[in-house]
Amino acid sequence: MNTIDTITEILKREGVEYLSCFPTTPILESAAQGGIRPVICRQERVGIGIADGYSRATNGEKIGVVVVQYGPGAENAYSGVATAFSDSSPILIMPTGHPKERTGIQPHFNSVTAFAGITKSVEQINTADRTSEVMRRAFSALRQGRPGPVLVEVPIDVAMDDVAEEAFFYRPSRKVASKGDDQDVEAAARALCSARYPVILAGQGLMYANATDELVELAELLQVPVMTTLLGKSGFPEVHPLSLGTGALVMPGPVFHFVGRSDLIFGIGSSLTKHGMCMNIPSGKTLIQATNDPRDINKDYNIDFPIVGDAKLVLRQMIEACQEIVGDSRSNNDSTAQEIKSERDAFLGQWQSKLTDSGRPINPYRVINDFMQAIPPQDAIVTHDSGSPRDQIIPFYRSNGPRTYLGWGKSHGLGTGLGLVIGAKMAQPDKVCVNFMGDAAFGMTGLDFETSVRSRLPIITVVLNNSTMAAETTQMAASHDLYNTRDLGGNYADLGRAMGGYAERIEDPEEIIPAFKRAREVTEQEGNAVLLEFITSSETQASHRRAF
Repeated sequence: MNTIDTITEILKREGVEYLSCFPTTPILESAAQGGIRPVICRQERVGIGIADGYSRATNGEKIGVVVVQYGPGAENAYSGVATAFSDSSPILIMPTGHPKERTGIQPHFNSVTAFAGITKSVEQINTADRTSEVMRRAFSALRQGRPGPVLVEVPIDVAMDDVAEEAFFYRPSRKVASKGDDQDVEAAARALCSARYPVILAGQGLMYANATDELVELAELLQVPVMTTLLGKSGFPEVHPLSLGTGALVMPGPVFHFVGRSDLIFGIGSSLTKHGMCMNIPSGKTLIQATNDPRDINKDYNIDFPIVGDAKLVLRQMIEACQEIVGDSRSNNDSTAQEIKSERDAFLGQWQSKLTDSGRPINPYRVINDFMQAIPPQDAIVTHDSGSPRDQIIPFYRSNGPRTYLGWGKSHGLGTGLGLVIGAKMAQPDKVCVNFMGDAAFGMTGLDFETSVRSRLPIITVVLNNSTMAAETTQMAASHDLYNTRDLGGNYADLGRAMGGYAERIEDPEEIIPAFKRAREVTEQEGNAVLLEFITSSETQASHRRAF
């Protein structure tokens, strides 16, 4: 076998079922002949998003793989990889490389050096006989510790070289997880049990550790309210009585109330990163942090009780330690759940006029509220795009089960959500996969709606068309008056139909629920992708924006 055929065999042994790509590479051609399905997108950034969504929707149990050409292909993939890196998503990127004799010669783009800052590891297969060991290191890096993108470059001349029979040896590795230090766990458990107003903050690491059940058990044992980060949204079922919702750039009322009052916050599976898309933790709180990456400890906050270990194993340790301290004395006390309900009811009451607005143009909050009534959250995988769609959906949408919502945004490239939802549909074909995007995001990546049509990946794309740029660009008023800079335009439903999908343009708020039900029927019975364009108002109000 030559190098690319060896790579194909390794990918098959690793359970890889799809490769996303534009337009093609020798690796893709070999893999397709070997039974791995290619998904050809319209641009490389969306291809990265497809692999990203696939990995997230499988919770990292299967790895999304992208192959791109050297030079412009790798260059165009860069921003997608940066998003995956910032969101700790395990994907494998395999660009071809310039022939070895041209490596390092200006101005040729060098993937190995260019991607070093936005990947977990990067390596070149510099001789055919090293293919097995390079791929072994790559997949091991994808599994161990904090997830992230891994890049393997294959120079185009090495791709065709033969691999010696004795040099091909490959056995998939397994994930290795570690408990926390017993003394660290005991100290943290005592602090948690003695706190008067504790809050648990769950990040995406909880889901990668498959630790939702353990978190529910600990929360119910101590009757502690739970919130999630943007990336961790859905890690704790948001329909659970102890769920506060998601704390991000915006947050629902229960998060604002309980975090503001809290005396202790227990971060589990979270880097506790200070960032524009994250809720900052108010000062004066006792902090527990459990993470599998020691670099997170004391990064942005002084951590009083640090624990390094796998979230599932650490939570089991915490449960056992807390049971020894408090027994089951709190498990039947529903006062916290009642207070959460009271805060949520009050919060929703404040927003009721927007959530049920019958005016035209349609209020985007009405679209979100009606969507939750039309499609049960346990049946769906939902994601957002950047800007207003993200800020409008996060405080109100209540997910039900791990990875029923794909939150993202530390590096928030506009248009990312479309690739993510296509990848999610590949991973979970029985789910109703829906992405909410604005007209600006559609302008970035909207032509890849055709990818979902052509590839028979029946997603639902929601375009919230307010015919203008997002609320945060209101400072452009002066230039707009002179040059019409803010008002975007287009009939996106027409574009959806032109690309072969089913599409509707909805202007009547009474048609929101019927439209979503029709969309689901089309995806499930006809297997076609759907674009729903809602003509919405330019809503500027957001919930508890930057509250802390």
